[in-house]
Parts: sequence; C-alpha cells; structure tokens
Amino acid sequence: MSLKIGPWQIETPLVLAPMAGITDRPFRALCRQMGAGLAFSEMVISETRLWNSRKTSTRLEISGEQEPVSIQIAGNEPAMMAEAAWENERRGAQIIDINMGCPAKKVCNRAAGSALLRDEGLVRDILQAVVEAVEVPVTLKIRTGWDRDNRNALSIARIAEESGIQALSIHGRTRADAFRGKAEYETIRQVCQASSLPVIANGDIDNPRQARDILDETGAAAVMIGRAVFGRPWIFREIRHYLETGEILPPPDSDELLQLIPEHIAAIHKFYGPAQGVRIARKHIGWYLARFAHGENWRKRIVRLEHTEEQLNWLSLALESLLGEKSRVA
Repeated sequence: MSLKIGPWQIETPLVLAPMAGITDRPFRALCRQMGAGLAFSEMVISETRLWNSRKTSTRLEISGEQEPVSIQIAGNEPAMMAEAAWENERRGAQIIDINMGCPAKKVCNRAAGSALLRDEGLVRDILQAVVEAVEVPVTLKIRTGWDRDNRNALSIARIAEESGIQALSIHGRTRADAFRGKAEYETIRQVCQASSLPVIANGDIDNPRQARDILDETGAAAVMIGRAVFGRPWIFREIRHYLETGEILPPPDSDELLQLIPEHIAAIHKFYGPAQGVRIARKHIGWYLARFAHGENWRKRIVRLEHTEEQLNWLSLALESLLGEKSRVA
C-alpha cells in the first residue's frame, strides 16, 4: 500500500497532519524519522507581504527537510493564494497543500479554512488559480462539510478533481463540529468510491488497529494522524509495523526515550533560539510527561524554567526518575 501524489510515490501511507504551533520543522523531522511517509507544514497565510514576521518565517523554513517537502497555505483570494503557492515553490516546496479544513474561528472569520466550503464557486476559483500557478502537485485538505445538514465533501471532491488537485485529505467532521464528538468515516468512504483522487482519511485515528480498520472501511490511500501524535511521535512506527506485519509493537524502551525526547527538545532550542525555544518546548515536554503516572509533578517544575540547559537537565532528571519507576508509556 502506498500513496502517489504527482511524481511522488509515498511508500508509507501515513501522513502527519498540518497543525499550527505543532508541526514545525523539528517535529516534522522527528515524525518522518519515526515512520511518517509525508509531513505537511504548519499553515502559512497567503499574504506574502506578512511573511517577514518571526512566526511565519519559521513556518516557511524548509532547508534540509526530507523530500517531498510539503507546505500548506491558507487564504480566500485566488490571486493571493496563487502567488503564495508560486513563492513557496520557488523556495523549494515540492507539494503545495491548500487548507480548507481548519475550523478555527480566527481563520473562518476571514472566510478561509473550512469557511470556504460554503462557497463552491470560490473553491473552484482558488483551486484552479493555485494549480495553474505552479508546476508541483497541489493537494487539498477539507472537512466533510460546513455542518451536518450540509455535508458537501462529494461535491468539493468533484471540483478538486476537475481543477487538477492531486490528492485530497478529509477530516471526518464538519466545520460546525470543530473537534467535538466522534469523527465519521462514511462520507470519506463515499468520496473514495466516487473520486479517482487518492484520499487521505483523517480524524480520531490513535492506534494501529483503528488505522487498519479505517483504511479497509473507507478505501482511503492513506491515513493522517493529528492530535494522537502529541507526545507520541512513535505512533507512526507502531501503525507502520502493524500494517506490514499485523503485530503490535511494544512502547519505546527506557534507553530510546532517554535519547529521543531530549534530542527533540534540543532541536527545538536550536531551531527557534534559546528564549523562544524554551517556551515552545514546554508543550511538547508536557505531552511527553503526561504519559507517565507521576509526570505532572515534574511538568509543573519544568515549565517555570527559563534557560535551555536548565530545561534539558531537569527533563533528563524527570525521565530518569519516571522510567526508574517503570511507569508505563502509552
């Protein structure tokens, strides 16, 4: 089983979801190391005049990244989206992903993200403009519709196929659902049956058996992992192993965790610099420690630290202590 996007053959049908504030370059590299076949960037706004901000410039940083390099853009003006796509291609992006799935109010209030699903004519205009602006493949991420009475993923998929989109990611919730309730996969199955596009199924996938079941149930070409990866990047390895062998891998052992987690935090420090790196690393440390029975006590101490060396030293102490307790890691 593999995923083909334009000239790119993605041998492992596992995709890291684009998540603002999470899927930066260090985290994408770690997830690829752990078995993800493809990792989309954080969402980048389409207004290129605003790209000089620190936040956006770090999101655009792709140097040295494992191929294929995938950048996600968001906006609601076809010409502006086309310009953003072209500029990212010029900078080295090998796949351009269009965000029409984000449910965040600050995105939807600007008539971008999943808000666009309400206007199929504008969807078509944006997709065609972006596809025509670049030579690299263009993909699209959507939800099943605006609300449960207006699930139009089938119609959007048809527009995407006609516009030259190369792959379609679908989150199994509507915009109105946000992240509440359970994701549904019936709409995704319908799109897979009706469209020739490779479909990537997304929503609540958090274990190997579930990933296998969703691939079988929907006919999707791949699954996309989002929130389940927080503090658990090895989930990609676990799913990949299960898809290939039918066996469940044990959690990472102590030696691996003592190396993997500090290396990830150190990579964050290096990428963002000391001050910003310490702040951004806190959430990842919290997610890692939350998988231990007594991790919260250590987290409360570490989040108050302001210096990189202190943060890494206390993190190592925490891991040695928690692993010494033989706490289970999920």
